[in-house]
Amino acid sequence: MGCMPDTDVPSPSAAHRTWWRAPLVASAPGLPLILLNHLWFTSHGGPGPFGGVLHWATGLLALAWVLPHRRSLRGLRIAAAGAGLACALFPPGFALLLGLAWSVST
Repeated sequence: MGCMPDTDVPSPSAAHRTWWRAPLVASAPGLPLILLNHLWFTSHGGPGPFGGVLHWATGLLALAWVLPHRRSLRGLRIAAAGAGLACALFPPGFALLLGLAWSVST
């Protein structure tokens, strides 16, 4: 009986100490934007075509938080957080571009 390594316990090098930075940086502006978008859309009769974007934004930000805290998933966590923030920014960005195009054309 020799000393067998325990494969169930992750090595300290695999643990990612700052796993929370990317989700926090994306969630700080993203969650208030999602809430404001939701409130604005419900006051105007529903989200319409932007409903899916708001669901994707919420899901991607949640995914960035619940991914395992391993260094190997750092890129996926950053991508999920960034995509969630981009989805949260899409409706107000689209409205700003539409307003800009409308003001320039008149």
